[in-house]
Amino acid sequence: MQPLAGIKVLDLSRILAGPHAAQTLADLGAEVTKVEAPWGDDTRRWGPPFQTGFDGTEVASYYLACNRGKSVVSANIKTERDRVRELMAQADVIIENFKPGTFEQRLGPVDESIVLCSISGYGQSGPRRDEVAFDLTMQARSGIMSITGEANGGPAKVGVAWIDVMTGMNAVASILAALYHREKTGKGARIDISLWDTALAALVNQGHNALAGLTPGRMGSAHPNLVPYRAFEAKDGWFAIGVGTQRQWEALVKALNLDVPEAWKENSARIDARTAVEKAVQAAVSSHDRASLEDMLAGIPCAPVNTVNEALADAQTRAREGLMEHNGVTTLASPLRFLQPSKENNEV
Repeated sequence: MQPLAGIKVLDLSRILAGPHAAQTLADLGAEVTKVEAPWGDDTRRWGPPFQTGFDGTEVASYYLACNRGKSVVSANIKTERDRVRELMAQADVIIENFKPGTFEQRLGPVDESIVLCSISGYGQSGPRRDEVAFDLTMQARSGIMSITGEANGGPAKVGVAWIDVMTGMNAVASILAALYHREKTGKGARIDISLWDTALAALVNQGHNALAGLTPGRMGSAHPNLVPYRAFEAKDGWFAIGVGTQRQWEALVKALNLDVPEAWKENSARIDARTAVEKAVQAAVSSHDRASLEDMLAGIPCAPVNTVNEALADAQTRAREGLMEHNGVTTLASPLRFLQPSKENNEV
């Protein structure tokens, strides 16, 4: 199923957020043309590791993560403005991530029927509008680094460019909404997506904990609002257990044969006694290996702390076709799935 078949997207972005958004639109069936400067997208050189890319040239693996399904055109926007303007005129959607104001200065206005999505660090307005930004600096300024890492350690960033990826997802959602609006009105839209706005919104419960007067801090793998909810050390590695309901707590107590106070059936009581609860669970977990724990805790949210390689090799990854081949290159697959309605569901 390709719901965006016939939609033409011009990808004028680079690095991750914009290219990731454009790749998702390609996965949905859009025809995506990526314009790269003659020296290429910066991420072509973000390695090692390097490998043979979609076009047969050697590129950094990073580049392959967000440029699947695109036709690549080489053009210098500064000196080949007319050529790029021709590509713009053919597009339904344009994605750009120049510094605010640069797109208009270099390429001029777009037709009102076009959906133009501008992605930037801090947005098209505000006192930080012209500041440069990378995912790292956004994780630092937004507060997420202050709550990531062990309590007695230094701040840590999320292991992938978390804010970039979510910004790309927000861009896709906005673009799809704008295309739907265009279907009804014939008019496009100007979309302003920023890493900053995305990062703040993604603080979710931690942001609201702060609004309620708390000061969120680093807790390792633990959760500020749930106990137990963290990784524990088993005989052969780390194992994560997340309890979110009273039923799950009672099942955990039974499975691990925990001798604990009746009052701990309430999450609020477990939060008050966090250290004692986690100590009791850790003592029980430490005598089992991870495979045994998965069997024992069936029905309770739990999992071994896998390496990335282990996750890619998981049976569920194979069953869900989480890896795919594109132009001879193995890549992470699109997470978007469309189920075909069954006959039974179609019957009235």
